[in-house]
Amino acid sequence: HVQLVESGGGLVQPGGSLKLSCAVRRDITSRRFCTGWFRQPPGKQREGVASIDNFGGKSYADSVTGRFTISKDNTANILYLQMNRLSVADTGIYYCAAEVGCGRDTIATMDPDYWGQGTQVTVS
Repeated sequence: HVQLVESGGGLVQPGGSLKLSCAVRRDITSRRFCTGWFRQPPGKQREGVASIDNFGGKSYADSVTGRFTISKDNTANILYLQMNRLSVADTGIYYCAAEVGCGRDTIATMDPDYWGQGTQVTVS
């Protein structure tokens, strides 16, 4: 079982920054574990934003490359998403996600088994 708890969302002006955090708690022993961030804009389907694969490789959606940075504190088991130069198009509910038994997945191929409850990011 894996538990994911996001925090750090809020309201920010265009051009501003926010940092999201996700506390990762798991009671499974699989060493093959990938984590990532997804988002759901208003009225649209959920989409991948960024991920870290089982080997530490990072990938990003084209729309956030160069503006967002995903990182992970393996000691504290916290996943981060630093978001800079935010625009109105970045508005949405952001979800932390985890996939067990993965390999060199990218954000495009990640197929999460677990999801956090989501945190709202509003750029206005």
